[in-house]
Amino acid sequence: MRPGISLSSAPLRRRLAACASVVALGAALLAGGGTALADPGDPAAPAVDVTVNAAEGQGTIPGTAYGLNSAVWDSQMNVPEVQNLLSAANIGMLRYPGGSYGDIYHWQDNTAPGGYVAPGTDFDSFMGTAKKVGAQPILIANYGSGTTKEAADWVRYANVTQHYGAKYWEIGNELYGNGHYGSGWEQDDHADTSPTAYAHNVINYATAMKAVDPSVKIGAVLTLPGNWPDGVMAAGETADWNHTVIPLIAGKADFVIVHWYPGGSDAAGMLNTPSQLAGELAQLNDQLTAGGAGGTPVALTELNSNVFEDTQPNALFGADAYLTALQSGVFTVDWWDTHNGPGSISTAPDGATDYNDYGILSSGTCVGTVCEPPLNTPFATYHAISMLSRLGTPGDQLVAAGSGSPLVAAHAAHRANGDLSVMLINKDPANSRTVALHYAGFTPDGSAATVATFRDQASAIDTTTAADTGTWTLPPYSITTVTVHPKSGTSSALSAPGAPKVTAAGATSATVSWTPSAGGKADRYEVYRQLGTTSELLATSTGTSATVPNLTPGSTFTWNVLARDANGRLSRPSDPVTVRTGTPQNAPCTVSYGLTGGWGNGFNASVTVTNTGPTPITGWTLAFSFPSSGESVSGFWNANLTTEGTHVVATPVDWNGTLAANGGNSATFGFTGANNGAYQDPTVFTLNGAVCTTL
Repeated sequence: MRPGISLSSAPLRRRLAACASVVALGAALLAGGGTALADPGDPAAPAVDVTVNAAEGQGTIPGTAYGLNSAVWDSQMNVPEVQNLLSAANIGMLRYPGGSYGDIYHWQDNTAPGGYVAPGTDFDSFMGTAKKVGAQPILIANYGSGTTKEAADWVRYANVTQHYGAKYWEIGNELYGNGHYGSGWEQDDHADTSPTAYAHNVINYATAMKAVDPSVKIGAVLTLPGNWPDGVMAAGETADWNHTVIPLIAGKADFVIVHWYPGGSDAAGMLNTPSQLAGELAQLNDQLTAGGAGGTPVALTELNSNVFEDTQPNALFGADAYLTALQSGVFTVDWWDTHNGPGSISTAPDGATDYNDYGILSSGTCVGTVCEPPLNTPFATYHAISMLSRLGTPGDQLVAAGSGSPLVAAHAAHRANGDLSVMLINKDPANSRTVALHYAGFTPDGSAATVATFRDQASAIDTTTAADTGTWTLPPYSITTVTVHPKSGTSSALSAPGAPKVTAAGATSATVSWTPSAGGKADRYEVYRQLGTTSELLATSTGTSATVPNLTPGSTFTWNVLARDANGRLSRPSDPVTVRTGTPQNAPCTVSYGLTGGWGNGFNASVTVTNTGPTPITGWTLAFSFPSSGESVSGFWNANLTTEGTHVVATPVDWNGTLAANGGNSATFGFTGANNGAYQDPTVFTLNGAVCTTL
């Protein structure tokens, strides 16, 4: 770790919960809604406009979407009461044997040397819970202190002997925390702890495990951009963890794993962090594409905020973060944790006692004279996860929703039965918020709506019906889901077109193709660009492909395809497709941009500009823009940089002001950037107004 760079306490916090205090917690575990209306707030406050665009599809909810971690030090993980609670919350994936324990746990004898393993937590008992809950398992093969043979034997026992059909297997937990970068909370007994060694060993694990069962899916550990140790390099290295691992596991690993504990200085700051997640996942997908692993599925197998763990702020964060990740294409989000145990006691902004317990269910233990609720009492985060299936269940389609206020988050799902559900999250701890709902691509019938609400400090979710006036009042610190029905005759019988694929892309055009809709004959297909609450029609086609011209060079777009029937009604949108245009290959200039180092919330970059035109340039100006709003310039050298928002303009210093013709020389400069979340590379550079080729 670089001096002055602080490591998030999340891995250490979870390690301590699983090691230092777990014996006491395990022993304690072995031993053993209020619905009042909220103050409407300021009646003069204008309504927050929320628009749902049902024509903008963001993917279908998979059966693995709503996940949760289970740990072998939790003696309650397999008891009937917990199984019933997880089933009621519609948990679709269960992760085992628990975080960093994955790298010390031996499945054959249910031991974890150096840690505590509670009775009744062996693999078969865990699978009994997974089957009763109806969840798929995601299993951590022991990389830190295990062997490829041990992992292969586990696959054989699980899927050949017991016929469990365990599909998803992670190779280790947070292996970047093995001390290679200076901080070591993760067990790793390999002589070589570098990312190169990890990547090669992932391939060895995958080979051995797939030799037993070729159907298993193998996951490799990555870091999430903007989070330590992203950008960090050990002595003598030229690439960080992701940029080393991705090219080596491309085509060899079936999915990749990231964790996210964003923290925040306070509850309000923490509640704003989900807005960063989409950009960080987009940057991760850019890294996968650049490393030859484009399209590799992503699993977010640990999620928690680190702030006010078991109270309402974290519940609001959890619901928002789950859905943001799923809308960004993640196939599972697994909350940390089922039980975890209390830490330091504090008071949340709403006055509730926070036990600093990462679990969704109470352990029933005490810190001094302050005791948690009775064993297995659901915390607020449990109810937040339960609210997810009030919005959508597997097979439903997530669609775009946009809010006019940062204090109200909005998510939406078009249900398989034709209904539309909207989740509204009020982040204001003191005031109700009035929301005016608007729809594009969907016409409600105006009949009564179903309303589910999880209120601040409530012990259950309220469900009622109410007149659909289009205006809804959200209690303070609440999650509200409104479900409305479609107007008869407004929906097309055509199914959504099959997932589109990019078949060609240049600097200013791209071609996509898709499989046809079912359920009737499509009059035509229409390609739309996602703009949030509105969509832009780009092209129409009577076939199953379309070429879109006049695109901006060096840009990334998200498109959907919809079918229109003979009556003019549109089908549901296809799954989204990401389209990237390049820069002109015959431009009068070239630019090379690259990162030379990073530390999670900052980075160094180098830029080289070359004039390939026939005329020398004296007094050049190079302009570019950061893709992410959280990026900025904090220092620079070998050029003068000025900024306005995310737009950057570089001009030369005394000794590099002339660029010779035909690539006779180049000018190189660098800068230090600060980032809050993602820090994607600029893609378009202009030299004295001309678009350059980006190398």
